[in-house]
Amino acid sequence: MFQRFALLLSTISFITFMQAQEGSSVIEKYLEIVNDRFEAERAFTTTDFVSQQWRIPGNHGFDTSIYYVQQILEEAGFVLQEHAKPGQAHYRLERYPLRRPTWEPVSAQLSLKGMEKPILDFSSNRNMIAINSFSTPAEGQDASVVFVEACSPTAIKKAKVKGKVVAGKCNVYQLFRTAVIKEGAIGVLAYSIPKYNQPEQYPNSITFRTIGFNSEAKAWGINLSYAAWQALQAAKEAGPVEIHTNIQTKIYPSEELTLVAEIPGQLKPDERFVFSAHVQEPGANDNASGVGTLAEMARVAINLYKDKRINPQRTLTFLWGDEILSTRRFIQQDQARAKGIKWGLSLDMVGEDTEKTGGTFLIEKMPDPSAIWTRGEDKHTEWGASPVSKSDLNPHYFNDFMEKVCRSQASRNGWIVNTNPFEGGSDHQPFLNAKIPGLLFWHFTDVFYHTDADRIDKVSPKTLYNVGVSALTSALALTEGGEVVALELHDVLQAAADKRLKTERKLSLQALDEGSERKKEEDICNTWIDWYIRSTPTIKDVLLGTDSPELQKKLQQAEKHLLKTQKETLKLLQK
Repeated sequence: MFQRFALLLSTISFITFMQAQEGSSVIEKYLEIVNDRFEAERAFTTTDFVSQQWRIPGNHGFDTSIYYVQQILEEAGFVLQEHAKPGQAHYRLERYPLRRPTWEPVSAQLSLKGMEKPILDFSSNRNMIAINSFSTPAEGQDASVVFVEACSPTAIKKAKVKGKVVAGKCNVYQLFRTAVIKEGAIGVLAYSIPKYNQPEQYPNSITFRTIGFNSEAKAWGINLSYAAWQALQAAKEAGPVEIHTNIQTKIYPSEELTLVAEIPGQLKPDERFVFSAHVQEPGANDNASGVGTLAEMARVAINLYKDKRINPQRTLTFLWGDEILSTRRFIQQDQARAKGIKWGLSLDMVGEDTEKTGGTFLIEKMPDPSAIWTRGEDKHTEWGASPVSKSDLNPHYFNDFMEKVCRSQASRNGWIVNTNPFEGGSDHQPFLNAKIPGLLFWHFTDVFYHTDADRIDKVSPKTLYNVGVSALTSALALTEGGEVVALELHDVLQAAADKRLKTERKLSLQALDEGSERKKEEDICNTWIDWYIRSTPTIKDVLLGTDSPELQKKLQQAEKHLLKTQKETLKLLQK
């Protein structure tokens, strides 16, 4: 009885707050309070700490980062779940066995015989050691280098590489698998850096790469920078190449940690908005920035909760772990919990100083028709498109709502917000695979992506701030739910529909003038209209009870308007 009375008082307090905010939209209300509480320097400090750790699941850097965030949660007021009272914000630390030992780099040098200065040194090239490499003898290792023009198994076999080091312009994983595992080489030197990393402009950058774990060979791989590759090529021109390598790594049994914090919903605690930020990967933007931003979001959320500035009716979940795996596990290990996940958001590469990295902030949309027909202002990044068909579409308001929140934040300070069609590859993928609305906040193309130049100097506190404020605002509005939120969602969605359908109609008319088939253009426009017709009723999923006559009327009017738009569009396309 007391708990019910306490909940009633809490609800009355929140209604009073709502009345004080009368006249402002739900989005603007939450932007106001989150902007006031979010501290960019806190997010930046956490990002800085995590960026200094070399992180893969189970190693010291990964675990240290998890424990750092755990301390932030505890200081903010999250209680260990087993000690939490009903309705109290809590956290838990999950532990899972690793199938293979974990790995971490310690030190490395690569030198050409006869030269005093190494061409690579781990102190300044922290991605030079391929993940899963074993150590050389403590005094290092001397070897002859065999260069292979082609990295095919035939070319490597022909080169007779046993007992030697193989150098090639190819992926280190493939080179290692053939040269070491099959042909008996003692190690490999691999140069493979994507064009978008602009290796000639940034000649000392190295992309981190992995070789297969092999406890029998106990060999190693070195990832080369453009400068190091050029130095090897110059040495090759002068005659046989001899090198000295000294690689020290740690390989040991461990476990995988996942950190989960939650602020329980007052009315529907089994329904939730889930944030996910992966900890592994050694970069600052990728993804120390996601870890730091999410930690500050959790701190702000619980402070607002304790101050009764927010009263979420559904649960807010914050998750830190191994990319894709931890999110997928959270969804799959509990079927009842999975049914209650209503929204998912991945924070991955969210802190970029765009003037330095060349990237732009992007909302990667859940698959919509732009992922099938990419045209107009819609553009894929250099990451590249994933195949999407009509059967992959799950129409929903989530894309347009999240964009609206971000653009509302941008209108306050000039932040640049863009979107890209679905591409996949981060923690939004498990949500989508489970038919849960899921999005990605990220930046691309970043010239330092996956390289050891992705350091804290490429991170902007202002960007962390804008992303964190927008992400938390979105979740607070949706987990509040209710009639007011549903009506605002309706307005956001219909405005977006009118804008999109007008654009697609214009693009199709232009395409017809350029010789496109009418049937194709009708299909594109019809698919977009169908997207919004089917998205409209999903607005009701934020309701806490039955919908009102006002909302019913608005949804019916929206459907009639879209059907009318469809008739007008088809008529225009047939002229």
